[in-house]
Amino acid sequence: MGATDVALDIEELSIAEAAAGLALSDEAGWNQTLDDWRVFLGRGTVFGMRDNEGRVIASAALLPAPPVTWISMVLVTANWRRRGLANALMTRCIEVARARHLQPWLDATPAGASVYAPMGFHETGLTLARLRRTAGTGVVMPKQPTPVASLQKLLDADRRTMGFDRGALLREFSSRAGSAIYERDGAVGLVRAGRKARQVGPVYAADETTAIGLFERILDEESASLVIDLATVHPGVREFLDSRGFVFERPFARMRFGDDASKTNADAHLIAVAGPEFG
Repeated sequence: MGATDVALDIEELSIAEAAAGLALSDEAGWNQTLDDWRVFLGRGTVFGMRDNEGRVIASAALLPAPPVTWISMVLVTANWRRRGLANALMTRCIEVARARHLQPWLDATPAGASVYAPMGFHETGLTLARLRRTAGTGVVMPKQPTPVASLQKLLDADRRTMGFDRGALLREFSSRAGSAIYERDGAVGLVRAGRKARQVGPVYAADETTAIGLFERILDEESASLVIDLATVHPGVREFLDSRGFVFERPFARMRFGDDASKTNADAHLIAVAGPEFG
C-alpha cells in the first residue's frame, strides 16, 4: 500500500520548511499555525515529498511522547492526490516509529480510518466530535501570563489521563502569545490560537457538571471563534455547547497501531483533546 504511481523521494523536512507545511494545511482548510508546524519540525519528524520544481507537495509528521508517537499532518496538495503519496508517507512513518520502539497513535476521520485499518491500526473506543462556534467577534483579548500552579495542574491531569508525559508540548502551547489556562472547581483547560479559530483543549474535569462550569467561564472570556474536539462520552457537555452556538463539524476516532489497541487510553476525566493532530 505504500507504493506510489510516480517516482518521488521521501525526505525529512527541516524547520526551515515551516511555511511550506503551513501552505499545505491552509490549502486543506485546517487550523494549524506556523507555531504548530515549528513544533512538528522541531520536536518531531516530518517527512515530505517535492515536485520537480522543489515545492513541498505532501507531508506526514511523527510527534513523539514515549512510548507513543503521534502521526498527523498527512497532507497532499490537490493536484497530486490519489497517486499513493499519502500511503507511502504513512508507511514511512510506521517504519520509523517501529524502528524507534514507539507505538503509532492517531485520530482519524471515518474516511481516514478506512485507510488506516488495513495498515494495522485499530480503533480504541475513544471517539471525538469537532464542534465549532463561528459567531464570535474575532477579537482576542490580551492574556495574563499563565500561573505556574495552573500549568502544573494541567500537566498533572494530562499525564494521569494520557498515561505518558506531554509536558514539553503543553508548556510550549501555554507560552504562546494569547494562550490561556482556565480553572474552575478542579476542572482545567487550555485555549490557544489557531489559524481559523482558537482551539480549546485539552480539557480535564471530574464530571460533566464541573466541565460545563469551566466551559461557562471560557465562553464568558473568549469572544473569538472557537473549535473544540469533544469526547463523545459526555452528552451533557455536548448539549450545553450546542445551546451556546456550537455546531457539529466532523467525527474522529482514536486509533493505535498493533494488536494491543483494544482499550482506550482515556478515562472519563478527558473532556476535550488538544486537537486530532496532537491527541
